[in-house]
Amino acid sequence: MILAIANQKGGVGKTTTAINLAAALAQKGFSTLLLDLDPQGNATLSFLDPEQLHSSVYECLVEDDKTLRDAVHKTNLKNLDLVPARISLAKFESKLLGDIDSHFRLKDRLKSVARDYEYIVMDTPPTLGLLTVNALVASSHLLVPIQSSYFALEGTDDLLETVEKIKARPNPTLEFLGVVITIHDKRTILGRDIKNHIKEVFGPKVFRTVISRSVRLEESPAYKESIFSFAPHSTGALEYYKLSEEVIGRV
Repeated sequence: MILAIANQKGGVGKTTTAINLAAALAQKGFSTLLLDLDPQGNATLSFLDPEQLHSSVYECLVEDDKTLRDAVHKTNLKNLDLVPARISLAKFESKLLGDIDSHFRLKDRLKSVARDYEYIVMDTPPTLGLLTVNALVASSHLLVPIQSSYFALEGTDDLLETVEKIKARPNPTLEFLGVVITIHDKRTILGRDIKNHIKEVFGPKVFRTVISRSVRLEESPAYKESIFSFAPHSTGALEYYKLSEEVIGRV
């Protein structure tokens, strides 16, 4: 399974979901690769120091003599590897502008590692640019985190329209796995109303598991840990573990 976690809106818990869903799958014993496609590199910094990087996804995507296997780094979690991102990844779009295969670069590069992993989880930037399109073209499934906030559904129409265009041609087998509600505050009336509205819009595509607003989830990347090692008995750990079970059940 190759899973893109995408939402063009920033601050929706996308990277947190990529990190902790990948960690949960690894904890379950599945060989898992976390692929950071965000030039900000927050998923990378949650596991590695910049000095530890011998190569990144950028070189693999733009240099013909590189494969993703060249950029795989071990993490401190059993069964979890990482392909890191650097800020240089921001040059990807301008570097490949006009190339006929620009939308297929990642899909082609993934062939070198796809058989090594049962799950590949990709964190994407908060845009619908070439990096996100590459992720959607290369993926078998899409998961969309949506923050439980007043502007929750802003931009989702554009994302889903992009998905339909990609399904029409470059990746007809792409499956919309579902929506996960994140950063939810069940104590507020607004939070409950937004949650119900998201369910009205997406119906059965909304995961039963809801990710609550959590200080522990915000803190864990600073200590280069997933929520499962940083606060294994926290609400966040329990929720991401449940989400991983739902993801497995939907495949």
